Amino acid sequence: MTVTAPAPAPPALLHSVGDRALTWLDANRDHFRLTERDLARGDALVERLKPIGELAINMRMLFREGVAGSRQRERAGSLLDFAWRELLDGGNVLARHQHNEPFSPVALEMYAVFHELDYRHPGLEAALATPRTTATWRALEMQPNRRLGVLNAERRMGLTPSGDFAEAAAATWLGQRPEPWTVHLHIAYDITHTVFHLTNWGENPGRLPEPLADYIELYLPAWAADWAELEHWDLLGELLIVDACLPHPTLDGQLWERYAAAQSATGAMPLCGRLPEGDPSDVFDIVHHPTLVAAFASAMATSRSLSADGTGAGA
Repeated sequence: MTVTAPAPAPPALLHSVGDRALTWLDANRDHFRLTERDLARGDALVERLKPIGELAINMRMLFREGVAGSRQRERAGSLLDFAWRELLDGGNVLARHQHNEPFSPVALEMYAVFHELDYRHPGLEAALATPRTTATWRALEMQPNRRLGVLNAERRMGLTPSGDFAEAAAATWLGQRPEPWTVHLHIAYDITHTVFHLTNWGENPGRLPEPLADYIELYLPAWAADWAELEHWDLLGELLIVDACLPHPTLDGQLWERYAAAQSATGAMPLCGRLPEGDPSDVFDIVHHPTLVAAFASAMATSRSLSADGTGAGA
């Protein structure tokens, strides 16, 4: 498929979005901490683990891209170590959750991030091994793009995937390539996460099947323009990441300019519209995800920009 190359955003602008976002995340790291009440919530603990998982996966991918510069790389590494040692108590929090909920894939998905970086918890690995031998593990009902996430986590840990990637991808909304004008909010997030899991968060764009890449390249500009018009910065950030995962990026640099202009002076990225006001903890709960997305989108776009102009990652 031939696609006209869009006008790129300036690398300095791409880099500055990530730099500001990472500065805010570092300054607000204590808001990720679990309280004693959180740890005692049983099933509801997953809700509080999710931000930590998001922090880990986004910092892992930023660290992987190697384009952030020494200061940002040090911050990303520090936040990863903070997440493992302090937020997750060296993996003990995940091990307890796995013991209490042996057929929950949450511990596996979170641990895979740290496993790639040689953080280890033998007790957790042993607890994960037993349920994966059962038919129940393979029969667990979940959304197709979530199933891809589990398969990708297994692959990243060097485990035999418990299902077929092609079958799981074909079952997703994106895999069926339906009418492109039905992309409402939850469908848009299904699309972005299908791409993330298939490509391991942009590490291997070649794993995105060509028919899906062609479909996205055709319609992504319209989707991104619509969500930019609605000022939904969290979703626009994810779509910018998807663009960087494609063989041929299709989004115009003007979208990046709008996206950068929405970022607050502190580095926090609003979820939608303007940055909310109020209790810092409440504001954090709303904006931590779009700010993490901003850091990751910046790293991916900067990496693609440097590769395109021949500078190379790490410059």
